[in-house]
Amino acid sequence: MSEANQNKNQQEAPQDLNQLLKVRREKLAALQEAGKDPFRITKFDVTHHTDEVRALYEAHEAELLKDYAEPEIAEPAEGADDATISAYRQAKKEAYNKRREILDADAITVVIAGRMLFKRVMGKASFANIRDLKGDVQVYASKDALGEEAYAEFKKSDIGDIYGVKGYIFRTMTGEISIHATEMTLLSKSLQILPEKFHGLTDTDMRYRQRYVDLIMNKESRDVFVKRSRIISEIRRFLDAKSFMEVETPMLVHNAGGAAARPFETHYNSLDEDVKLRISLELYLKRLIVGGLERVYEIGRVFRNEGLDIRHNPEFTLMELYQAYTDYNGMMDLTEEMFRHLAETVCGTTKITYGENEIDLGKPFDRLTMTEAVKRYAGIDFDQVADTEAAKKLADEKGIHYEPYHTKGNILNLFFEEFVEENLVQPTFIMDHPIEISPLTKKKPDDPNKVERFELFINTWEMCNAYSELNDPIDQRERFKAQDAAADAGDEEANHTDEDFLNALEIGMPPTGGIGYGIDRLVMLLTNSPAIRDVLLFPTLRQG
Repeated sequence: MSEANQNKNQQEAPQDLNQLLKVRREKLAALQEAGKDPFRITKFDVTHHTDEVRALYEAHEAELLKDYAEPEIAEPAEGADDATISAYRQAKKEAYNKRREILDADAITVVIAGRMLFKRVMGKASFANIRDLKGDVQVYASKDALGEEAYAEFKKSDIGDIYGVKGYIFRTMTGEISIHATEMTLLSKSLQILPEKFHGLTDTDMRYRQRYVDLIMNKESRDVFVKRSRIISEIRRFLDAKSFMEVETPMLVHNAGGAAARPFETHYNSLDEDVKLRISLELYLKRLIVGGLERVYEIGRVFRNEGLDIRHNPEFTLMELYQAYTDYNGMMDLTEEMFRHLAETVCGTTKITYGENEIDLGKPFDRLTMTEAVKRYAGIDFDQVADTEAAKKLADEKGIHYEPYHTKGNILNLFFEEFVEENLVQPTFIMDHPIEISPLTKKKPDDPNKVERFELFINTWEMCNAYSELNDPIDQRERFKAQDAAADAGDEEANHTDEDFLNALEIGMPPTGGIGYGIDRLVMLLTNSPAIRDVLLFPTLRQG
């Protein structure tokens, strides 16, 4: 092929597209000139969604045909002559017409609305496919039923137009439940071409940037977000039944604490003060426990100025809950019960599939201390490691990078991340973390170097993080001092002293169990989604 012909072919598709876009605008202009501007319509009363149409008709059909004896019509043998085949077809048609006669005598009229994704015009009758939130339904449009003018206008419609359809339900000879339209109303004119017109929406990045198109074209994507909504609803239902109260706390804060993460910073003009976007929900929720609200939770956005990968987005949804008069064991029991409940109610089974793994949420979750887990998978017992210098020597031997300010507890955690996490496919609680990485957690009474903390791992991912919350204000102040020192040494994710929170603890906080769940990661697990961007309607993307 010559270079000239290649250039010509490369230019034809955009030219064709531009012409199609021009034609759509011309159609809109003609409608507006005729006083039929679809954008002037303000409402349309819908009676049913597409899934309801099918269920309604199937029940209607079963009731009206319960006493009807379907004639037995034998299929012609292979190689039958034309007369036999013709007689068979005629008998099938007569049987179909008889059923239609019975059903149409008490026809069900419905009104639906949605986007037209398919149209086949056949002279005086046409078929279209209308998609709404619940699915697709076929619409039969005819000149006789709609009238000549309305049918002519429908024939000029484009894929992507949004229609309201009134009509009665029937089943075609091929068995498809459809709507025989008696009225069709153009509710919105699509001025763009849906992607499958030109080879589909194949660019993954474009799916994220134009989520509205992704939701139109990809049923699987739409189902994920419907399921996400249900997961969050079920979480609320589960916690409400256990007398938890949902609350809201500030997003703009002066001290972004409660997690090891770098915050986003901004400026509050009216107060002329620098503030941060929250990285956690913890410290304000604990203030509410101090105030006597014994069981509280919040589902909300938090913001961490960190990298992007398949499991991390700088803006994500976190749920934290706090319960007075319990500890991390109580949080483990609640978490196991909630995950099992979500699997049963949302997925219909406690055995879920993620990628190549079958994960059993129905069996009791394993429980290991961090030291036990490192001993099992790395062969090193950190209870026998004398001090920080010995731990650093082990890290050097294993090629594990650490920072100068890291202590034995930090290095234990590095060993866990390196050798253990990849093995935790089935649900496993990892407990009793080193105190250095848990500044807001109660010490274990029998080992002050460890704290009453757990993380739940499923499919090698951390799914939640929980503590027996530290309520000793003197101990908490010392922990904050250690965090301040770490920040001064270069740790950008260290917490800072929060004097108001310390004041709240001095007022008095009861023994409390607390936990944080990454909602997006939970949705990934329960929808078998490969990346966090697949469960965020509008993930963070580089501009341009």
